Amino acid sequence: MADYAFASAAAEIWLLAASCLLLIAATMKISPRLLHYASIAGLLIAAAIVLMIWPTARVETYRGLFVVSEFVSLLKMGVLLAAAGALAYCADYLNERSLLRGEYGALALFAVQGMLLLIAANSFITLYLGLELMSLSLYAMIAMRRDNSAAVEAAMKYFVLGALASGLLLYGMSMLYGATGSLFIPQVAEAIADADDEAAAVLALGLVFVVVGCAFKLGAAPFHMWLPDVYHGAPVAVTLFIGSAPKIAALAMLLRMLAEAAPSLVADWSGLLAVVAVASLAIGNVAAIAQENLKRMLAYSAIAHSGFVLLGVIAGSDSGYAAATFYIFAYALMTVGGFGMIVLLSRVGADVDRLTDLRGMAQRNGVVAALIAILMLSMAGIPPVVGFYAKFAVIEAVIAAGWLWLAVVAVLFSVVGAFYYLRIIKLMYFDEPETGSSAVRIGTPYILIAAANGAMVVLLGILPGALMSVCIRSVAGM
Repeated sequence: MADYAFASAAAEIWLLAASCLLLIAATMKISPRLLHYASIAGLLIAAAIVLMIWPTARVETYRGLFVVSEFVSLLKMGVLLAAAGALAYCADYLNERSLLRGEYGALALFAVQGMLLLIAANSFITLYLGLELMSLSLYAMIAMRRDNSAAVEAAMKYFVLGALASGLLLYGMSMLYGATGSLFIPQVAEAIADADDEAAAVLALGLVFVVVGCAFKLGAAPFHMWLPDVYHGAPVAVTLFIGSAPKIAALAMLLRMLAEAAPSLVADWSGLLAVVAVASLAIGNVAAIAQENLKRMLAYSAIAHSGFVLLGVIAGSDSGYAAATFYIFAYALMTVGGFGMIVLLSRVGADVDRLTDLRGMAQRNGVVAALIAILMLSMAGIPPVVGFYAKFAVIEAVIAAGWLWLAVVAVLFSVVGAFYYLRIIKLMYFDEPETGSSAVRIGTPYILIAAANGAMVVLLGILPGALMSVCIRSVAGM
């Protein structure tokens, strides 16, 4: 059993060793670009380790603090590939801004370690440790550009509000512990199922704090105010990272705290999440229409997508959780591609910030315009790309659970959201380039990365069955 326990955390142990080696290498005269590629290789090796020890049954290890299951391995694989994809776009961008240092890659690996620990947590203690390791690393990544006041301000906002959300989550956990007498999630679930009326009030209040903390980490309204400012102020390469892989870990935390720790109270927390989901869909889609800054528009878009993810959780069934998992994978893939294209288009002193910067893109670089159009169509939920099937799956799950009115609201706001995505396509293909705009040249390796990203978006939209079947099978043994 000890050997298996060691193997179950092999990916985390490898990332810890790789992070420490990167920090040591950063003090030596080693090419920063080489260290950056080493961090990507470290993530891919960790993904290979997860694949090699892919489990067939759920097993609790490390005295119950750590859980191994197909669901855990699936989410770990999603985090590792999303993080590797995010770093793959950024070498030139970081180098041009003097941010390509070993510390950046090490912080990214430390953040991913926190995400993996959070995903595999079987105890409130393990979950909170993973959350804080992830969050502290992200704060530091945002603040690395010390000469930029916007980045420093974004880091401070994220730190202060993140600390507040973590405190609320911790307070909710303490109330659940006080009512159940256990920190282990399976034991908490059993105690909640057998709770008397006296403990019910404490549990209900604890769930409110848990929902608030999880909603903040997921970027859902009305706990979303940090997200547009952080996305806007942080360097685009950092925004790309924090907007993709951490969302997968946030969904894992939500499912651990609600679907696994309190399945008997699904009627209570699903009502809370319904309010959060509607607020996210409304605020995210409506506010995005008014944005002229591209990063802020995508930030409000992220809030709306969080609302769709919550629809699957609200369903309170295995099919709903599987749909939410599929959606978060699709969203991470689209986010890596969307912000990745902004990274590739940005130059020193000329970041792509405004929507108008994309005018006439089809005339300046047809390949880039086509890739952006595919990503925008997917985010809008237009077939045959993956965004359509992802939205269809969560709406189908929420209807099956009896939330017909919520499905109608989601469809209506999805139509509203299509406007600002299609506006970008209109700017690229039907508007003339701004005066002084030149042809856009991007290196072949980056075009190949972006093309692979776009191909995955289309392929998963046409053939979503394989990934969805894995999601359904893994959720059953969460």
